[in-house]
Amino acid sequence: MRSPFFGEFMGTLVLILLGNGVVAGVLLKRSKAENSGWMVIATGWAFAVLCGVYTSILCGSADAHLNPAITLAMAVESGDFSKLAIYIPAQLLGAFAGATLVWLYYFPHWKITEDAEAKRAAFCTAPAIRNLASNFFCEVLGTAVLILVVGAISSKLVLSTGPAAGLSPFLVGCLIWSIGLSLGGTTGYAINPARDFGPRIAHAVLPIAGKTNSDWSYALVPILGPCCGAVLAALLLRALGA
Repeated sequence: MRSPFFGEFMGTLVLILLGNGVVAGVLLKRSKAENSGWMVIATGWAFAVLCGVYTSILCGSADAHLNPAITLAMAVESGDFSKLAIYIPAQLLGAFAGATLVWLYYFPHWKITEDAEAKRAAFCTAPAIRNLASNFFCEVLGTAVLILVVGAISSKLVLSTGPAAGLSPFLVGCLIWSIGLSLGGTTGYAINPARDFGPRIAHAVLPIAGKTNSDWSYALVPILGPCCGAVLAALLLRALGA
């Protein structure tokens, strides 16, 4: 049963269940976490990544990318694009499934939450100030930082051997926490096309009480922005020989 496809699917499912779950907990009415704020969201996402990585490894993906931008970056850096066809569909399906579970988990809360945009935010990202050029830049830069530092963490120059190697998933979680706190306030730091696209589809097709549109006019920003940032950072890593 263990396989790279299943590992990426399950890891991304756990990532979205816990990541979007913390957003739902903060935004939906009569949740015990209601109004607990950005620090809780950023922290929840950091631990969501950590849990997703460990789950992915357990289920068969030693890479545990959980993110098409990371898969693309590793392909550009190595020149081996064979994993894209396996990992990316698994990540998108896992993200959709995870978002569906968030909907089920908070089922009574959707109906009593009047703010339709808050409901959508529990699935996908939206900018604080809508300026597509600026929003795109934020996603490019945020993802480039993600890929560059992940490359550093996994580099033979830093933590590739010995007992410290086991710290990599924890350090990636810390990285996500840092990005969320420092760079997340503009666009909600998608930095992962699957994290936004899969749940946005779920928002569109699920019978969520009182929902608004799924804002497809913005969707290309959190999909293409991370891909561009990933390629730029991968080229830098390749030049550095990391």
